Amino acid sequence: MKRNYQHLLFLFLLSLNINCLAGLPTSVDGQMLPSLAPMLEKVMPAVVNISSTTHVRENALAADPFFRYFFDIPDKSQQGQSLGSGVIVEAKKGYVLTNYHVISKADEINVTLQDGRKFNAEIIGSDPETDITLLKIPAEKLMELPLANSDQLRVGDFVVAIGNPFGLGQTVTSGIVSALGRSGLGIEGYEDFIQTDASINPGNSGGALVNLRGELIGINTAILAPNGGNIGIGFAIPVNMAHQIAQHLAEFGKVQRGNLGINIQDLDTELASAFGLKNNKGVVIIAIAPNSSAAKSDLKPGDVIIAINDQPVDSVTGLRNRIGLLRVGSAVKLKVIRKGQTHDVETTIENTATIDGATLNAYLNGLVLQDSPDGIKVIDVVRHSFAWTVGFRKDDIIVGFNRFVIKDLEDLKDRIARRVPPYLIQIMRHGDLLSVLLR
Repeated sequence: MKRNYQHLLFLFLLSLNINCLAGLPTSVDGQMLPSLAPMLEKVMPAVVNISSTTHVRENALAADPFFRYFFDIPDKSQQGQSLGSGVIVEAKKGYVLTNYHVISKADEINVTLQDGRKFNAEIIGSDPETDITLLKIPAEKLMELPLANSDQLRVGDFVVAIGNPFGLGQTVTSGIVSALGRSGLGIEGYEDFIQTDASINPGNSGGALVNLRGELIGINTAILAPNGGNIGIGFAIPVNMAHQIAQHLAEFGKVQRGNLGINIQDLDTELASAFGLKNNKGVVIIAIAPNSSAAKSDLKPGDVIIAINDQPVDSVTGLRNRIGLLRVGSAVKLKVIRKGQTHDVETTIENTATIDGATLNAYLNGLVLQDSPDGIKVIDVVRHSFAWTVGFRKDDIIVGFNRFVIKDLEDLKDRIARRVPPYLIQIMRHGDLLSVLLR
């Protein structure tokens, strides 16, 4: 009898709960309850699904058609599919922004719209340094996202992340801006991330981070997941950076980066005190490369740069990001502090000349080299090349040859021409002096 009473009581309480849920109001005192739905209905058609297919041979020997013929090896291949997201940013031209890592090494890229239409996409251009790719699809009646000014974002602003996690279809997560200007994460070459606690799951990469007005404020890119799951730390590329990169890609198919020819470091508290400055916001010019645009201007070693083109500069990363977004030949106005006085200095972004290391010597095959104020900078190293095998890595600075100080590429070329192997190359890496032996 007691058990029946408890059972009836449970059913009664359950019915009360269901009735309460069914009767939740959609408005209070005639006012509609807040909802993201109206904004999302306008925004979500501009967020697309991206799948990329890469053909990988199962057997390296199968790459040779003669070998396949004589040994009767079938030409089989497997397809690796990557699911990600993209954002339509220019409807008339069919332009879609996404992350470079979403389509990297893809043989075929497909874009699926919210209405189910599917198109093969053309790569207009990619910039691995910022992880941005611009695609084009031959589609009509597209919806594009309006762009916000990401420089006006504040910590605490509400944001919404839209993407296609796990290939489930469009999903939405919400949160706030947790931090701005995140860098030093080692995710990309140029980092100025928006950090958010809105969930950015696998498949959200390349998707949209929008504000409550439905404006694009960032491209979802990465999460910090030490245990493999989302812990509320996601990163998005600010739309101002992404849009500038997209303009470069649309015009040239790549980003034409340049530099000023200066070597800089962050202004820490001790340096700020030495310079008689009240705060440590800015960067110090340590050296100026000969014959560079900086050398031709009024810049001096010891100058503290506090602004570029009227935009404040707080760190080396911030200055590097802003210079990296300017085109070769662009005029630049720097505000510097010199001996307690503020000066405006005008200069230009010059072309960043690089050479293939193989033009100097076969031992340097696989290196991309460039003169810098500190020596010869290794801009890139081809993986598994000879140079990679003997120990060269990206961002190494070549400072010596057979224990002689090296000034620039021309100096290295002359010394190699006057010597026979073995060569002993001295490099600086993260402040340590190392040697690479070339036999």
